[in-house]
Amino acid sequence: MRPPIPPFTAETAALKVRAAEDGWNSRDPERVAGAYTPDCLWRNRASFVRGRAEIVAFLTAKWTREHDYRLIKELWATAGDRIAVRFAYEWHDDSGNWFRSYGNENWEFDTDGLMKRRIASINDLPIAAVDRKFFWPLGRRPDDHPGLSDLDL
Repeated sequence: MRPPIPPFTAETAALKVRAAEDGWNSRDPERVAGAYTPDCLWRNRASFVRGRAEIVAFLTAKWTREHDYRLIKELWATAGDRIAVRFAYEWHDDSGNWFRSYGNENWEFDTDGLMKRRIASINDLPIAAVDRKFFWPLGRRPDDHPGLSDLDL
């Protein structure tokens, strides 16, 4: 079991969103994959991923390309066993080019609170290093760091 579990309230959904953000900011593919069902189905941009082993492979490749990754997620809506999230993350490539990637995700959970479906739409915006907004040390975003709405993102 991975609390909170559905049906979600606005409060429990927000806790689930923050837990997901913390997991992704760890940049630990095994840790992140543990939040999903063994046969979870993802659509991430144009990639289709099924199951934890593919999630680990996908995230390992992602975080090999996307350096200094920092992510903020925000609850958009929830009903029953589903949560909609909007997010932004900043990262740079091997050449030092910075990007802010924006998107939204639709999540569906099983009764144990594991995500069984993740549908993500993401767009990358090249940014100058001086336009970055996410400066906390790598890892979990500090509780006092502004969220997406506070940053007008």
